[in-house]
Amino acid sequence: MNMFSNGTKVKVARRTVDTHTRVPAYIQGKIGVIERLCGSFRNPEDLAYGRDGLPKRLLYRVRFLQTGVWEGYAGPSGDTIDLEIYDHWLSMEDR
Repeated sequence: MNMFSNGTKVKVARRTVDTHTRVPAYIQGKIGVIERLCGSFRNPEDLAYGRDGLPKRLLYRVRFLQTGVWEGYAGPSGDTIDLEIYDHWLSMEDR
């Protein structure tokens, strides 16, 4: 399992899936910062199909700048959006 610290810059995976996902398409491929670890939970992407959702996955709250999410965002440059994303969708962003 990944273990990210608060403040770590991460990138959300971009995946085409035909099944349930908790990661909205608009945030896939975007870069954010770990705001906090929310805990460890059974994977809802498996639970949706009657599987046991194990092993448990780490769930993080990730903060994204709105200007990095929405092309042409006209609001203040410091506006953010927070999403809770499981660890298997996140990787370290080294750029």
